[in-house]
Amino acid sequence: QVQLVESGGGLVQPGGSLRLSCAASGFTFSNYAMSWYRQAPGKGRELVATITRAGGNTNYADSVKGRFTISRDNAKNTMYLQMNSLKPEDTAVYYCRAERSSYSIPYWGQGTQVTVSS
Repeated sequence: QVQLVESGGGLVQPGGSLRLSCAASGFTFSNYAMSWYRQAPGKGRELVATITRAGGNTNYADSVKGRFTISRDNAKNTMYLQMNSLKPEDTAVYYCRAERSSYSIPYWGQGTQVTVSS
């Protein structure tokens, strides 16, 4: 059974940091490109960052460049999102996604809430 389980969300003050994790099971993790998405209240889901299968290439939304870092550990079947210098506009539910190819149906996690507020 395929599972993606996010963790690490919570309440943090502006300027603070959080590290999200996405634990994968039920499929060959290293064969999948991974991504983080987020959805703020009343808004659509947006792409935050992506990482290739071996972790050699990453891409970020302009809004998080220089503040967020995506990484993965294929030996642990886990992806991470280090979030620094958090802003109130980063408040959202963060989801991880696994995609084998652009022609396949991706897997999604259930999401973890991140709230940035003083």
